[in-house]
Amino acid sequence: MKVAVITRHAVTNYGSLLQAIATQQVINNLGHSCEIIDYIREDESYYQHEKTILKRKENWSNSFLKRVLYLLIRQPESIAAGKKFENAQKKYLRLTARYTTAEELLENPPIADVYMTGSDQVWGPVEDGTYDDSYCLSFTEKKKIAYAASFGHTEMTPELGKYYKKWLSKYKYIAVREESACKILNGLCISAEQVLDPTLLLDAGYWNQYLKPINHKKYVLVYQLHNDKKLSDYAEKIAKAKKIPLIRVSTSFHQVIRAGKFVWCPEIGEFLSYIKNAECMITDSFHGTAFAILFNTPFVEVLPNNNTGTRNVSILKLTGLSNRIMRTDQDMEKAMNSIDFSYANDVLKRERIRSLQILKKMIEI
Repeated sequence: MKVAVITRHAVTNYGSLLQAIATQQVINNLGHSCEIIDYIREDESYYQHEKTILKRKENWSNSFLKRVLYLLIRQPESIAAGKKFENAQKKYLRLTARYTTAEELLENPPIADVYMTGSDQVWGPVEDGTYDDSYCLSFTEKKKIAYAASFGHTEMTPELGKYYKKWLSKYKYIAVREESACKILNGLCISAEQVLDPTLLLDAGYWNQYLKPINHKKYVLVYQLHNDKKLSDYAEKIAKAKKIPLIRVSTSFHQVIRAGKFVWCPEIGEFLSYIKNAECMITDSFHGTAFAILFNTPFVEVLPNNNTGTRNVSILKLTGLSNRIMRTDQDMEKAMNSIDFSYANDVLKRERIRSLQILKKMIEI
């Protein structure tokens, strides 16, 4: 079967790229052919991304000088990181022709036997705050499925409920990543199963092949997506308590002013090596957490300071690691103690088999 997958593969974010790589690999492992639909809206291209975000930042968009300053600070790093990630997408993903508008997809969709909405926050708002039904496969009437899809931080209003009911009722099978997503869909009278994120469908042995050498020995790693000072302060305290360096990995160059030796936009293999070899990782990232669990790397979870933390909570609950959530910045004990990953490893092994069976059924039946 030829499977065409639409997902958020082109975001300048390690999790977005890694989940796309994993989805492609797993479908290929099942004996099918996978293509990632190279759909990148013009307003989300790395050349326009910061301009799109700026429109929604009231504190920065309310004067000409502030807008110019914001773009001078943020746009060069966004373009530079975007180019690096674009090269990685071309290297690791089998991509269709480029689509930049929903109209292009509708007029000339990629040819496939099965169309699939992939994982990550595909059903949440896009960068301009609107909802793009292309991620609900509105451009085709052929077989539609979803694997490990997520609503992200969507607040379910009656209007959004009608939107999702309209488009998701047309899917033959739906599997979602979070327990909260199952509840949303059940509330819309749409059946759904909960499955593992695609990155977790492949074990550490698979991901080890991507690892690249890094020039650091003992260190605490901070991988931070959200602007939360308490995470940086906490990571700095842990590094001092352990008497080892603090390394900060990010695609955002403005994080250079935060605590830790800054490593900007490392290649995928280096990024994974930083996680695997850390004495402890402090993170607010779902995929950072997922790979810490995969590699059995000690970690502390600082839940995002917005309403996107359900995905983090979900994987920690599943693997019996909810006690890794930082409750107070004075809670040093979590980072100083080792973790027994035996239960988490057993759960992932079992859930990996179950989730793969669900994906195989969705594609083939």
